[in-house]
Amino acid sequence: MRFGVNLGLLHPAVWSDVAVAADELGYESVWIPEHLVFTTDMADSAYPGAADGAPPVPPDTPLFDAPAFLAAIAARTHRIKLGTYVYLFGLRHPLVAARAFGTLDWISGGRALVGVGAGWLAAEWRAVELDFADRGKRLDEAIEVAKRLWTEPVVNHHGRFYSFDNVVFAPKPVAQPHPPLLAGGEGAVSLRRAVRLCDGWISMPHTLASATPQVEALHQQLESAGRDPAGFQTTVSAFEATPEEVPRFAALGVHRLIVRPATRSRDAVRQLTEFADRYGIR
Repeated sequence: MRFGVNLGLLHPAVWSDVAVAADELGYESVWIPEHLVFTTDMADSAYPGAADGAPPVPPDTPLFDAPAFLAAIAARTHRIKLGTYVYLFGLRHPLVAARAFGTLDWISGGRALVGVGAGWLAAEWRAVELDFADRGKRLDEAIEVAKRLWTEPVVNHHGRFYSFDNVVFAPKPVAQPHPPLLAGGEGAVSLRRAVRLCDGWISMPHTLASATPQVEALHQQLESAGRDPAGFQTTVSAFEATPEEVPRFAALGVHRLIVRPATRSRDAVRQLTEFADRYGIR
């Protein structure tokens, strides 16, 4: 089992230090959240991770350019993978998003994990004058464009949302054929996106019991599409998973658990170390 650390539940001031410690302790990856902007009218969108739909954070929560922040972490680390949980890829033009992650890939020596999602906050899309209703289809097209930019010598594209000719995109990624793309989301559309366009899937926070039907549904779709689940990065956020549950997640076909080893920013490195010892990471 691979263990990824969710940095987003800690104060951003300690993200880099925690990532360095996680790298030294043997964690597989670190993940940071991503939004472009929050607005004061967030309450008109239902957050899928809460039973009551309430937004999980206030609108004045600090936000950062995720690939840029991860590139800074890359400069201080050596092995650990660097992921977004999740990046609103369709909120940007794919030339911009592909360049951001291509840069992170190059700086990190191929350690980028591109977690993407369609998003839940309608006001964020209004702020950049894009139609929230089109977010899923826009994301799908942006993923397809990015993969072509990362792998083809010259790209001409004419789609519903993006159109351009004769684009040369260099350098090509260190990771081959491109940085792994992992789709976030829980619904049938999100699972289909993961199976059809991506290299993996990232869940919302789950227990073992609640993750089981989601993972089984995902693997059924993979098998129907002729894709081997063993070669697909099935990632579950399991902040409360016990050491005894880890083998059961593995038996379910989960490749990676995104965990919460630290609950207090000022004690994060110590708690990270204790978690690694308890879960046999090092």
